Amino acid sequence: MNRLVIDCPDDLLLAVGSNWQQFEQEAKFALAAKLYELGRLSSGRAARLAGMDRVSFLLGLHRVGVAAIDLDEEEFEHDARYAREG
Repeated sequence: MNRLVIDCPDDLLLAVGSNWQQFEQEAKFALAAKLYELGRLSSGRAARLAGMDRVSFLLGLHRVGVAAIDLDEEEFEHDARYAREG
């Protein structure tokens, strides 16, 4: 496994109002959410990067402004038609 190290000044934690453990978890989630949003990671892999289960990851995406499901118009129409037809 590889490790990513980011130097963060102590006053950064004070500015965001969290302790190191909370900040680390939030940063991992934000990175995973962005990579998911960009289509670079599946929801399952992004959840693993964030250190959480897939359902919790998907349910938490709204906190960082990322849509859990990002369908284009054609995909939406297909899914809506499929849902009506059962």
